[in-house]
Amino acid sequence: MTELAPHALEALIVDWGDVPTVTDIKVVRRRSRDFFWYSPILNEQLSGKSAEVLVIPRDEVDVVRVAAACARHRVPLTVRAGGTGNYGQAVPLAGGVLLDITELSAIEWVKPGVIRVGVGAKMNAIDAELQASGWELRMHPSTKRTATIGGFVAGGSGGIGSVNYGGLREPGNILAARVVTMEETPRIIELRGDAAQKVNRAYGTTGIITALEMPLAPAWRWIDVVVVFDSFMEAVEFGYEVALADGIVKKLLSPVTWPLPSYFGALKTYCPDGKSILIAMIAEPSLESFKNLLGSRGEITLETATDDSPGQVPLYEYTWNHTTLQVLKADRSVTYLQCLYPHDRLLQKVDDMRQMFPDEVLQHLEFIRFNGHVTCSGLPVVRFTDAARLNEIIRRHEESEVSIANPHVYTVEDGSRYKRVDADQLGFKHEIDPYGLLNPGKMRSFVGRSR
Repeated sequence: MTELAPHALEALIVDWGDVPTVTDIKVVRRRSRDFFWYSPILNEQLSGKSAEVLVIPRDEVDVVRVAAACARHRVPLTVRAGGTGNYGQAVPLAGGVLLDITELSAIEWVKPGVIRVGVGAKMNAIDAELQASGWELRMHPSTKRTATIGGFVAGGSGGIGSVNYGGLREPGNILAARVVTMEETPRIIELRGDAAQKVNRAYGTTGIITALEMPLAPAWRWIDVVVVFDSFMEAVEFGYEVALADGIVKKLLSPVTWPLPSYFGALKTYCPDGKSILIAMIAEPSLESFKNLLGSRGEITLETATDDSPGQVPLYEYTWNHTTLQVLKADRSVTYLQCLYPHDRLLQKVDDMRQMFPDEVLQHLEFIRFNGHVTCSGLPVVRFTDAARLNEIIRRHEESEVSIANPHVYTVEDGSRYKRVDADQLGFKHEIDPYGLLNPGKMRSFVGRSR
């Protein structure tokens, strides 16, 4: 980390004028963290990293002023939103400025099936605002109540709703993004259609997003359901049937093996000892069909309307990476992986991984659509011993044709299943961040101009 001299920091702040600024280093360090501590490897690498100043733009004009000042002074800038990421996406590796975009939260407009919204809007607040119009976001992470729409697009990939719509990379799941460039005279660029993917899951390295245009889905009255089964594979097989049943409207299907439900706090009441579970969100009109499909194969222990209002714990906060968090609350020695199963051998490969690591890799799946096919993303909880063993587990998954998006690395390339950055993102970064000042170190393929 290169530390700014006091006079250089003062000159930078003077340059951007009256944009709200925080220099209290305790506050700056706290805001420079995310949930990288899920990974013992990243925890060791990132725990001491921090920006030197926090700036909180009030609008896009402020963003332009800060970007221009940083470009003129050649000071790194890392964009931060809700800080709910898990791989250090928003942790500054090179110090400099932390740009908090949470004030850019206004909804510009809503049309049938589409919303235009500021990048800092919390996803829970967006859905609350949309409820009266009968629409909701197509998908959201398990951190919906604290995550922003911009953080989700810049650092996420999918979540609750992906069983219907796939991930953010699927065509049509991001309609447009408004981006400020990192140049001495910043430009404002509107990326529409496929071009918007240039900022998707790029960790803020390919421009400062200020607004997003996102597609919506019909808002249903969702029912949270827990179904218990004698075995994990029974939960998987039923979840797969529901995922394939196009007439059953669902938003979430999450098989979880025992003993993971034993860590589930208040939900443990609905999780009998030794039983694996399927967590589901089903549209109320489809509940009868869901039960008919289930028959006598499993037992429903919880059936209640989804409630993610303050003071409540919605069922989705036991799924996706919240499953890992529920375990970490009691056992900080575990970690996790992110897997993608082949759609054409799904059940066999899930069973293979279950048998390969019966007590070391505790299975938890999320049914999703991927490239037009129903499959599963796996987010198993791993009993961690050391990095060498973790890499061995990853290698054996990949040899078994279960691909891994490694959550124990902090670069865009290494965290990808393809181990490379998309060409459109790399080329766009050269165009809009010539000096490599945006979140430096997170896109290792990039080589900028001499500063």
